[in-house]
Amino acid sequence: MPYVNIQVTREGVTREQKAQVIAGVSDVLHRVLGKDPAITYVVIEEVEPDNWGVGGLPLPEFRRRQAAP
Repeated sequence: MPYVNIQVTREGVTREQKAQVIAGVSDVLHRVLGKDPAITYVVIEEVEPDNWGVGGLPLPEFRRRQAAP
């Protein structure tokens, strides 16, 4: 019984996009590992950008620095 946890930043991921991700991940596990989609669990967690760190910085600050000339 596979369990997949996907974390993304809470920045406008739609219900339809989540459904596509869940279906796609379930399909990959079925095709590659032979896992039954009926017992495959996919959880998508949305994280506030301020709670996501990259390069030792909160994501908004990291993006600001990346965008600076």
